[in-house]
Amino acid sequence: MPRLWNETIQTHRRAVHDAILETTAGLVVEHGLASVTMSRIAEKAGIGRATLYKYFPDVDAILFAWHERQITSHLEHLAEVRDRADQPGQRLESVLEAYALMTYQRPHGTELAALVHRGEHVARAQQHLHDLIRDLLAAAAESGDLRDDVAPEELASYCLSALAAAGALPSEAAVRRLVAVTLAGLHSPQG
Repeated sequence: MPRLWNETIQTHRRAVHDAILETTAGLVVEHGLASVTMSRIAEKAGIGRATLYKYFPDVDAILFAWHERQITSHLEHLAEVRDRADQPGQRLESVLEAYALMTYQRPHGTELAALVHRGEHVARAQQHLHDLIRDLLAAAAESGDLRDDVAPEELASYCLSALAAAGALPSEAAVRRLVAVTLAGLHSPQG
């Protein structure tokens, strides 16, 4: 097949795939997890059921794919935030704030969160996030911006645990205060 034809088919498949993911997530938010069926997804996405089943075997598979795409997008965003800052301490602060705001903005305690926050893709993403923050902490400690008496590995766990509380906070201002308190714990104790 000509290259243009292959690219056109791939673009179409990606568009259908993305439409399925977005439609499913929208239906879950609008009607609840239990009311979402493959038939309803196909109808709302404007495709046939047979086409839908060529892409995904069931609703859970669609939701896991949607969640994996969300996670990938979040990790890419954190890498972009990191790369915009010049100094190690600034990079760390920017990434911690961006992560805390993501935690604050994502839906918690929902059926969807309970379903998709399990599995290997989540564990891989958590490890990637931990490693990103650990590396930022190591660079900031090396530059003298932060304490160096605690291993970056341990401090990364501290940061992630502390910032998990952002999901229960009432406002973005409260999230920023939480980030400030977390960063304060990363400085060398005064004498």
